[in-house]
Order: sequence, then C-alpha cells, then structure tokens
Amino acid sequence: MNKPFLAALAASLIITSCTTDNSNPFLIKKDHIGLLNDSTKVKDLETIFSKDSVVNVNNRNQIYGGGNTIEVFEKGGKKLLDLSPKTPLDSMSVISTVRIIDERYKTDKDISTISTFKALRDNYKISKIDNLINVIVVSVNEINASFTIDKNELPASMRFDRDLVIDPLQIPEKAKIKFFMLHW
Repeated sequence: MNKPFLAALAASLIITSCTTDNSNPFLIKKDHIGLLNDSTKVKDLETIFSKDSVVNVNNRNQIYGGGNTIEVFEKGGKKLLDLSPKTPLDSMSVISTVRIIDERYKTDKDISTISTFKALRDNYKISKIDNLINVIVVSVNEINASFTIDKNELPASMRFDRDLVIDPLQIPEKAKIKFFMLHW
C-alpha cells in the first residue's frame, strides 16, 4: 500500500534533483543569463531586475519605449549588462543581444569578461574568427556567444592586415577579452 507512495516520492525527488537551477543571477548558458532568457521581453525587464536599475539609453524617461540599448545597473551604480531588443521601440520585443559587462557573470565553464583567450580556447570550440579593423571577434556557437579581443593583444605582424585569416593558434594565450556578448 505504501509502495506506490514511496515510488512517487522517489520519482519526484529524482526529477527535482535533475532540473536545471536558473536561480544563479550570474550564470550564463546558451539560452539564459540568470533569470534573463531568450524569450524575455522588454516589458519584463523591470520585474526581472527589480533590485537593480534598468535604463533605456535612447529614451531615459520611458523604459517601455524600447530604444536600441537598455542598460542594467546595480543599485550602487555598477553597470551589469547592455541589452538590445530585436525590435526597437517595441515593449513586446524580445531581447536579442546581451553584452556582459560585470565580471561576476560566468559561463558554467567559468568564462567571464576577465578571462583570457587560453581559458576560452581550452573550454569551448572556436566556431569562427572575424578579423575587423581594430579587433577580432571570436565566435562560440556552443553558447551563442562572441568574444571581442583588441588587436593590440595580437603580435604586431597581425594587427594591420584585415585580409589575414587568423587561426586560433596564432592568438596569444594571455590575450584579454574586451567584450563578451550573447546573441539569441
């Protein structure tokens, strides 16, 4: 008589222990950053970041105007994130790009804005490297992310040739990440 009850209890314990914990406000995964996810709408930002300050750069008086960039600050003033909605001026638009500013935001493999290229390369498969004017952009499809590295971090022979195809082995291990963005 107690066997069905015990079986149900055991099953529920197994299920709850296997579910992903999204409660870490600084954990970055492919489809979420803390409580922010790939289906978050502009109108939901003030609820998600209720303990922080949400500021629309293009229209500081109306967050729901949904300009191109929305900044998130801690109440103490430290900048956390820059968010870009898919459709400007639409509070129902989802967030499409997140620029990580604060070093406390980390992937489950401990990559953050203060990581080096070596840490990035050792933990993720590099999908693509774009050679731009002043930076290179390293894409990691596994987590929908791009990492920008200043060309000043590269050897002098690689800084000025935009046609140069850059191999991950050519990037110095100590090269610092300048920007870190997630794209949904």
